[in-house]
Amino acid sequence: MRLRVLYFATLRDRVGTDAEAVDSTASNARGLYAELRAHHGFTMSEERLRVAVNGAFAAWEQPLRDGDEVVFIPPVSGG
Repeated sequence: MRLRVLYFATLRDRVGTDAEAVDSTASNARGLYAELRAHHGFTMSEERLRVAVNGAFAAWEQPLRDGDEVVFIPPVSGG
């Protein structure tokens, strides 16, 4: 399936872009992150991230469908 993945903060810095289209065989966000982690060399664990699917926070086990937009949100600080 084809997914749109958005990246923020340190993940965006690692990938070098804020979004990409990804062909994936993952059935859920956890599997997708594992694929992306292997491909991009992410070191951040799932426990430190939030995930959103189609604009709403989601569980890591939420099933993904072709065309979904997935966002992995690392901790951020601001001021």
